[in-house]
Amino acid sequence: MQNPDDGTRLYFILGNVILGLAAVMLFFFGTLWEHLGVVALLIWMVMAALGVYFISRGRDPSPPGPPN
Repeated sequence: MQNPDDGTRLYFILGNVILGLAAVMLFFFGTLWEHLGVVALLIWMVMAALGVYFISRGRDPSPPGPPN
């Protein structure tokens, strides 16, 4: 039986991996720009947006505080 927190943890980890790849992509952005042009910028923007989306989706929707 799966724990419901496993799904949120998976989204959080996936978001961090995608943002990490987007950060590494910035180190090679000059070369990528020479080969791909504006498409390199679009790929980076999509990766950053997806990373933030998955991190925010992985958050616990219940408000913090003592349980009722």
